[in-house]
Amino acid sequence: MYELHFAVPMAGGVLCPLNTRLDPSMLSVFLRHSEAVILFADHQFLELAQRTFDLLSMSEKSRNLPTLVRISQPDDDANVSPPSDCEYESLLLSGSDKFAGRKPESEWDPISINYTSGTTLRPRGVVCSHRGAYVNSLATAFLPKMGPSSSPVYLWTIPMFHGNGWSLTWGMAAQGGTNVCLRKVSAKGIFKNIATQNVTHIGGAPTVLNMILNSTLEERQKLSRKVEVFTGGAPPPLQILTEMEELGFNVTNVYGMTETTGPGTYCESKPEWALLPARERSKLKARQGLKHLAVDDVEVKDPVTMETVPADGSTEGEVMFRGNNVMMGYLKDMESTREAFRGGWLHSGDLAVKHPDGYIEITGRLKDLIISGGENINPVEVERALCCHEAVLEAAVVARPDGHWGETPCAFVKLKDGFDAESGEMIEFCRNRLPHFMAPRTVVFGDLPKSSTGKIQKRLLRQRALELGSLL
Repeated sequence: MYELHFAVPMAGGVLCPLNTRLDPSMLSVFLRHSEAVILFADHQFLELAQRTFDLLSMSEKSRNLPTLVRISQPDDDANVSPPSDCEYESLLLSGSDKFAGRKPESEWDPISINYTSGTTLRPRGVVCSHRGAYVNSLATAFLPKMGPSSSPVYLWTIPMFHGNGWSLTWGMAAQGGTNVCLRKVSAKGIFKNIATQNVTHIGGAPTVLNMILNSTLEERQKLSRKVEVFTGGAPPPLQILTEMEELGFNVTNVYGMTETTGPGTYCESKPEWALLPARERSKLKARQGLKHLAVDDVEVKDPVTMETVPADGSTEGEVMFRGNNVMMGYLKDMESTREAFRGGWLHSGDLAVKHPDGYIEITGRLKDLIISGGENINPVEVERALCCHEAVLEAAVVARPDGHWGETPCAFVKLKDGFDAESGEMIEFCRNRLPHFMAPRTVVFGDLPKSSTGKIQKRLLRQRALELGSLL
């Protein structure tokens, strides 16, 4: 995957990294929608690729299937590997060593199509340009302690199919860095590689940080140096930042979207923060921060009036982006593209406030707001309260239909191993920390559904809450 991030554009093609955790039905839709002509499939996903091809071949619109290129391992048994049109290393050997590589006719030509979460009926392919990828990749070199002089050794826990690995696929090469890749992300693998490969940097969603913090003593290894961690995808709970720091990791919160070719802001720590108590410092570091140098502008605006909200730390608005790092649009979907760029800004759909120091802080999603008895409830505030409970590993809050209030908060909670708790205890815990109307009225314990990038899938939780509401 890393090689192909360079090889495909240099051959004059457009990348379309596919999420390996999707089912054949969704993958076949993406292949058809993108009009892909070649599919590279790693040996462990050949069965998935074949099932996807079977669905494609049943479609009248897909008479010509993409060429399947199998990526083998040296110890592969040819007798058990599903057949394919070509093998990767053989394909490379058949090429010409005189080929110099093709440059795009325009820097605004597409370099990648990245599919965001959506339905099979309406795929949303984010078209990123060569220029957007270029400027965002160089901007990663100026993230905290990620400069070219530091010779970074980067451990991949972010899938490269997720926003091109936050543009760090190209960004690491720009810095002459070293990439350390894992087939499976585990706490043991993370600690082992930090020790044996002298890892200096890691990037991952809060779920990866949780994995590190909840590792066993047998899985852990003492860190010989401070390891820099970039996290994004969801606002990290404060105690995660504090506990990671105690373990020897320095966490920097970054924020962006597939539509911004990866991170667009980062929370740069100020020297004076080091003098603050750990919890107060973590509260500041949990914010999404300031735009990086590749972004023209990031603002928090009223989505109706398009006026910028005051930097008072309390007035909510929607985060909006403008700049060369922003996508070209959604593939074959002018309606969604026009909607995303209302008023000349890319709308993120994220609610936020802007603090007097200019740092922005995500407070939730526009579509996630819970309106209970005429009061607006921000799920993020309830989730933060729940995560302060010693037994809670993860929490997500969504709206549940209510015959009297219209909606009430419904909390889905995953407990730490070895801990027990009751719903009444959780509700009372929140009431002691929040206005009573904000406390959840329903608490459901169990695992939380997640995407391949570690994000909690609130869409599925909203469906479960809707089913709970129908039982009233």
